[in-house]
Amino acid sequence: MPTSVSIVEDNDKLRATLAKVIGRADGFKCVSDYGNAEDALADLPKVKPDVVLMDINLPRMNGVECVRQLKTLLPATQVMMLTVYEDTENIFNALAAGASGYMRKRTPAKQLVEAIHEMKRGGSPMTAHIARKVVLSFQKAAAAATKTANELSELSEREQQVLDLLAQGLIYKEIADKLQISYETVHTYIRRIYEKLQVRTRTEAVAKFLQR
Repeated sequence: MPTSVSIVEDNDKLRATLAKVIGRADGFKCVSDYGNAEDALADLPKVKPDVVLMDINLPRMNGVECVRQLKTLLPATQVMMLTVYEDTENIFNALAAGASGYMRKRTPAKQLVEAIHEMKRGGSPMTAHIARKVVLSFQKAAAAATKTANELSELSEREQQVLDLLAQGLIYKEIADKLQISYETVHTYIRRIYEKLQVRTRTEAVAKFLQR
């Protein structure tokens, strides 16, 4: 059976071109195409394609939200984002919504077909540039987590207790009563915590504590 593909793209000319590319590729069949997310969500559960090529910048509902809703309706359908956007936020929003691949619209036809094959085999095809962005983002997140862990390890046992109570939402007086120390001592501990964690507010301190 050929792999059935649906297309969600608001540019009529590009949508027609993609449909031709898919229709001419061995082992593929373009079964439907849509100019907006709303029409796609209404019809795709009936069509049940193997793969959906999804634009991000659609009128009204965007492609990322369309993917999120579509995956609840058709969890087995694989979605590839096909877009002009390469910023980290759009990439991660799309992947978090349930997309399995992320390719650029100007990807050559042969490479696009190969990417769909790869996705069907369980891969997550991306251009080298996009994959690099994903790797760098994970590396930055890992480095930030390591830095936070090192900063938290510098806190004394009592400072960690105070920070834990801050994270639980207790006010200074409640912390003082809980630990049986003075209100002024709580202030001193919190000042030291801020210095060691290199933060200025309670919210920032708690956010770092919760990253541990």
